[in-house]
Amino acid sequence: MDFNNIKEENSRSLASDGIIGSNTSNPIDKPKIMPLNARTSANRLFSGYTNSYYKTNDINYPDLINALNVSFAGQTDIVHLFYSLHNNICTRFNLHFSALGIYNQSSNYINVKLIDKNGTSYNTKIMLLESENVIVKAFQNKQIILTTDSEYLKLNYLANVPTHVIPLVTMGECVGVMIFADNYGNQHFELYKLIANYFAVFYKNRMLSDLVDRNTDTDSLTGLSNHKKLQEDLALEISQCINSEKKLAFCIFDIANISEINNELGHAKGDEVIKEVAKKIKKNVRNTDILGRYGGDKIAIIMPDTTDEEAKYVCEYLLYNLSCTMFDDLGQLKFSCGISMFPDSTNKQEKLTILAEQALYISKSKRNQTGQSTIVSTNDYNFWDDEALKCFAQILTKKHASVGVNIEEELINQFHSEKIVSNEHLLDVVSSLAATIDAKDTYTKGHSAAVSRYAEALARAVDLPSNEVERIKLGALLHDIGKIGIPEHVLRKPEMLSDEEWAIMKQHPTIGADKVLKPNKSLHDLIPMVKYHHEHIDGSGYPYGLRGDDIPLSARIVAIADAYHALISDRPYRKGLSVHKACEILKMGAGVQWDKELVRKFIIIAPSLATNI
Repeated sequence: MDFNNIKEENSRSLASDGIIGSNTSNPIDKPKIMPLNARTSANRLFSGYTNSYYKTNDINYPDLINALNVSFAGQTDIVHLFYSLHNNICTRFNLHFSALGIYNQSSNYINVKLIDKNGTSYNTKIMLLESENVIVKAFQNKQIILTTDSEYLKLNYLANVPTHVIPLVTMGECVGVMIFADNYGNQHFELYKLIANYFAVFYKNRMLSDLVDRNTDTDSLTGLSNHKKLQEDLALEISQCINSEKKLAFCIFDIANISEINNELGHAKGDEVIKEVAKKIKKNVRNTDILGRYGGDKIAIIMPDTTDEEAKYVCEYLLYNLSCTMFDDLGQLKFSCGISMFPDSTNKQEKLTILAEQALYISKSKRNQTGQSTIVSTNDYNFWDDEALKCFAQILTKKHASVGVNIEEELINQFHSEKIVSNEHLLDVVSSLAATIDAKDTYTKGHSAAVSRYAEALARAVDLPSNEVERIKLGALLHDIGKIGIPEHVLRKPEMLSDEEWAIMKQHPTIGADKVLKPNKSLHDLIPMVKYHHEHIDGSGYPYGLRGDDIPLSARIVAIADAYHALISDRPYRKGLSVHKACEILKMGAGVQWDKELVRKFIIIAPSLATNI
């Protein structure tokens, strides 16, 4: 290409390339446009850049082409390449900004990163449903668009400047757009088009390379099976276990402090450690065991036809051998190990890996306490233990986006499958479940336990039989269990809820009764308290507008306990009220919102229930 003839050939190029735009006049004749923002000091990346006009023939095109070649040859990441290209152009042209938009097929939008002349970057998303947007038109029609209106980028601080929106087309497929805002854009049009075309080819090659990497079965660092192959092997082994009615152990090893090693000694040292650990494990496992890199610093082992005791023995042997591995500057490494069992722990593959990670997190916690490498199996702990629940929540929170497993849903499933052996066992499980739900709302910590205590005291004050008192105590503990289905942004909102949000919140009594309690026959007698504790004596409550004695006595008791604790608790918008003031409010609502006789009884015992919860 003869860059000296760009200016003369430009008018023919614009017509032949099918550029569309509302203004075809030469943008050079337009007045100079102000920069994007008010920054006065440029990023050092762009030091030496000037806003002054220049002559096109002053540009050293061979030098520019060489710099662009270096960028394409030296970069492997598309974002880094874009920054490098922008830098090279900005230091030579009077470029207001450039932008890269990449199409996200799964979400059907174009993700745009824009860099202005000062090095400030902005991000915006353009949905393909926005059919009139210039970016969408250029992408869908595979046509270059010249525009002087920057509103399509939906960024507040952009001035209207002459801009080329160039589709990134390769092998007949459009993968995104590149945008160049330049008062001299027509003079540099052929160069911008060349950059966009090469970028499209680069991006397509990057995608193909990533696809090849994903489709290989071997982890390049350790030589073990990668995560994809490991999951395939696990699925096959589980299938064989089902057919032969045998057990299987799934184990995960984690290297302690690998992140500190990476930060202090570099990732090369961390990779060396992972590689050596993998080599050591591979050398010392049984011939029937299957290894794979689970991710990061984690190595997993599938142990077919293995009991929990046998799995622990193998893992202890591996820990002994690993403890003998020494590294310069590191000394002796520490490890954590989590084990889950098929079918003892679960008969589902995804759950099997999740439970192994839960055991691993518990092992990490124990290692942090003792300083020693530890092995934890799912058979070693109670699922409803506080530490186990915390670790389970950590795992599911991390995995939710990729596997679609929700902590609240999983808790309900575990709750329904729990084999209750005694009233004490039931109380422990319910208490843990209620505490987990309370944790969703930072402003009501300990709320369920407090309401249970107040409801129990009121039930005793009205001389109910002991078995009924125990029922009310348990029902009050679960009165807000339906909040398990309420989004956290609604539960945690510090301001007043909107009508739509309030409609969502009012569903929690029904969710608790129908979704959590109804499937479990042993809990059916708790349903009235969960379902009706927000009904009012005058019929103004929810969800059914019951009034007077139509509201079960147990629900009326829980309603008062619930309201009292809410009144004396701190809220984002007020401090908790005194016992006296809270009782005054209860008296004002007696016969309207709450049962008049029950309020009278509660006010008598309230001072003895004073608490800082």
